[in-house]
Amino acid sequence: MVRIRGKIGDWPVDLTVELDAQDWAHLAANLPVNTAPVSAPPMQGEAPKTDALWQTTLSLLAKAGSIEGPQLMAQLTGLAGSEVAAKQLLVRLRHCAQVRVESGADAPVYHWLG
Repeated sequence: MVRIRGKIGDWPVDLTVELDAQDWAHLAANLPVNTAPVSAPPMQGEAPKTDALWQTTLSLLAKAGSIEGPQLMAQLTGLAGSEVAAKQLLVRLRHCAQVRVESGADAPVYHWLG
């Protein structure tokens, strides 16, 4: 049984859907299978991939000196391989003591303080 409660606009919604085992099996058969490999945690003494990516991100900003957010986001997306990972790096940069973020005319500007 699945129960859905909430609102659609001003209308309250309280919906209960009952599925038997055959319905669940049919539903599961139509779901996409996630084939992403599960990565093992890094062994002791081995730096995780994110640390190497983080160091590359810092090097990129240090080399540029300052860069606008959209341009940096595009570069980080290519570097990290996904927008989600790139956004995580941008958030991490915002909280880094070596970086100052200013509001630019159209977009934030990231400055390397080093």
